[in-house]
Amino acid sequence: MSERKKVLLRLDPAVHDAIARWAGQELRSTNAQIEFLLRQALKEAGRMPKAARDIPRRGRPRKRADENPEDPDGSSDGDRT
Repeated sequence: MSERKKVLLRLDPAVHDAIARWAGQELRSTNAQIEFLLRQALKEAGRMPKAARDIPRRGRPRKRADENPEDPDGSSDGDRT
């Protein structure tokens, strides 16, 4: 896979703080939130390049649906009743 591009971005401090707070609420880094917002804007404008890859997923992998056949949506918290 090719290396991701690095970009120096100058932002108004208030804008950066707002994005950082939003990112925290969405459990993303500020950088990931900026990329998410840019991708969303590209899609809405119909300008998302077909060659663009998905955002790489970080952290713990999600459980596959077939790992717990009794709980297909993963919402169960075990055998507690």
